[in-house]
Amino acid sequence: MINILFSISFRSIATLLLTCLGLAFWSCKSLDPNAKLPLPTVPQGNSSVNVPVDIPITTLATLANNSIPSKVISLREVDLGNGIRGDFDFFRAGTIQLIPLDSQRLQVVFPLKIQGEIGLKPGGIGNLLQSKIPFNRTLAPVVVINPELQSNWYLGVSEFEVVDLGGKLAISAMGLEYDLSPMVRNEIRNFAKQNITSKPNLIPLKPLMESIWNEVGQPMLVEMEGTKMGLSIRPESLHLREYLRPNKGLHVDLGMKGQVQLHPAHAIPKKPYPLPKISSNTDASNSIDLHVPFHLTYADLDALIKKSFGGKVFRINKQYVFEAKNLATQAYGDKLGITVDFIATPSKGNPLKGEMFLVGRPVFDESSQVLFFEELDFVMKSTSAKAKLGALLKQGKINRQLNQQMKLPLGETLAGGVKEIQERFSLKTSIATVDILDLKMIPVGFYPTATGLAIPLRARAKTSIRWK
Repeated sequence: MINILFSISFRSIATLLLTCLGLAFWSCKSLDPNAKLPLPTVPQGNSSVNVPVDIPITTLATLANNSIPSKVISLREVDLGNGIRGDFDFFRAGTIQLIPLDSQRLQVVFPLKIQGEIGLKPGGIGNLLQSKIPFNRTLAPVVVINPELQSNWYLGVSEFEVVDLGGKLAISAMGLEYDLSPMVRNEIRNFAKQNITSKPNLIPLKPLMESIWNEVGQPMLVEMEGTKMGLSIRPESLHLREYLRPNKGLHVDLGMKGQVQLHPAHAIPKKPYPLPKISSNTDASNSIDLHVPFHLTYADLDALIKKSFGGKVFRINKQYVFEAKNLATQAYGDKLGITVDFIATPSKGNPLKGEMFLVGRPVFDESSQVLFFEELDFVMKSTSAKAKLGALLKQGKINRQLNQQMKLPLGETLAGGVKEIQERFSLKTSIATVDILDLKMIPVGFYPTATGLAIPLRARAKTSIRWK
């Protein structure tokens, strides 16, 4: 009898000691949901775009032909010598041809029609002979220019050389033959000196670029996982290198660096940020590398986790099945904390109800497009000693099950962001179509903040330009 009593007492004491030791062990390594741990710094990634553009010479010629008016020069009372004067109008007489000679110089063949009248100067015999001789000639002058793009978005021409007039301009008047070629050559040179080479700010290109930028850079409203937010591009520097390619056209390496900024849905800027001045470019790559800020509030994150994990029932062991009820997320230093109400239902007996606090580091698996948690740990917040001890004894099994179940698919969310970027950066104009190729977007980290989870996204792609 004494042995039996001693055996019973020993088992009771051992069980009590085991319980106390288990709870003591649990409490000393427990997680404190109320702990104020330092939060990580969310990195601000810089974005860059570099687009190599090969503009065919035919496209350049089309632009030139569409932009130059039909009437080019008008001259009045030009002194031809020997008491002869003339009035002349220079008109375009056909299609302008552009021929790159090297990386800097461009040959221009400019068909002209010169119309006018030639007569004697007033005074003396000129008052008696008032008749004028009509003048109508066609020629195709050849000039060589050196176009240069200025940092203020103006196109200038530093060199202008008349290589060939493309025909002889001779006329007979009053029994004399006059060669007008020197006059025409000089007038073209004088016109170029006064209206072209002396004006570095010759052709403003900024309105054209701004019309494109107003479409591409317009702040936009995006929606990801039911959260609406605004995104805008703030350019900090613009880089450009251009050179001619013989028999091909104009090559331009256009680059931009800046930041993609996040705005509340109700406070999206109405206009794009202004374009900066142009600086030189040494990058010849074809690349789009955007760092897009994304932020989920803890309420949004709760809904996302509940959609994937909440209400699921999974088996801990042969005896218990586990069901998560309410979930609430919070920051826990550089990890994410999740408070979960649960019910552990045994095959026999009463269910165990309680609350547990999970802590884990969010990680993204690019191959499966799934967010999961590493370094997952939990602590029971239940007042039930039985639930605490049961969790302690089954902690490894619970951890394994949680690791399998706590996975959030982000593929659909990222696909929506990819579509938004493709639609914004794709461009159709009257002369070209710009397509975005091989666009991929992935999270580059997860950073708990005071208000939610910051998820910087990185989008990478290339561009393709099809000229019409």
